[in-house]
Amino acid sequence: MNEMRLQAEALGHTAEQWQARVDLAAAHRCAVMHDLHEGIFNHLTLRVPGHEDRYYQIPFGLHWSEVTASCFMEVGYDGEVKRGDGIVERSAYCIHAPLHRATPQAAAVFHTHMPHASALTRLEDQTILPIGQTELGTMMRTGYDDTYTGPAVNFEEGERLVTVCGNHSVLLMANHGALTLGNTVAEAYDRLYYLERVAQVQLYAMWTGRPLRPLADDVIEKTYSTYQGTTMKYGEKSNAEWHFDALKRILDRKEPDYAS
Repeated sequence: MNEMRLQAEALGHTAEQWQARVDLAAAHRCAVMHDLHEGIFNHLTLRVPGHEDRYYQIPFGLHWSEVTASCFMEVGYDGEVKRGDGIVERSAYCIHAPLHRATPQAAAVFHTHMPHASALTRLEDQTILPIGQTELGTMMRTGYDDTYTGPAVNFEEGERLVTVCGNHSVLLMANHGALTLGNTVAEAYDRLYYLERVAQVQLYAMWTGRPLRPLADDVIEKTYSTYQGTTMKYGEKSNAEWHFDALKRILDRKEPDYAS
């Protein structure tokens, strides 16, 4: 912790800001590891701790396998670079700035075109089906944008997504991709990871051509009530935090430069 504090101070960041950068860099590297990325495209962003007018974004053109804690620009909600160097990718700004600005649960905003979730959005009915426990945990957080309006190159599209998201922390976007929100990087990444797993399993089940086995309504309601009424923690950490800490340990062994 002292080493991180000294490193942060040397670069002009608070310890909290540097940890945020490290976590966001880890999320980009993990997305490559889990094949949730599209090279230099898509966007994982995070509000800058201690500021209410900006968020972290990588410079356009950087491959996600190259992302490090020190590479992030601080981009204002006005689209201007407040700190760092690089090009602000237009659709990232148009989607993410409105969500960060207007949505309380959107400290972290992760948008990807990950393959299985994106395949689900290409179906006439893109909804997650109640055919398993993990599906129910994702379904209760998921909203659906059934209107693809074209590339997000204007701020109004982001404002539309604010309305569509509402209180949801997962969004499936018809003909497009997926979006997850979180109070932390760990939350947003955990939701992204399990959304892709849910989509993958659903598609595999559908591909068999055999009848699906939906869960009974009373089981669905019982599961929802259990998930909504309980915030289970082990050692004062949420499941998402345990998951993300484990992923960072893998990166620490295999590609520790992410934290530089």
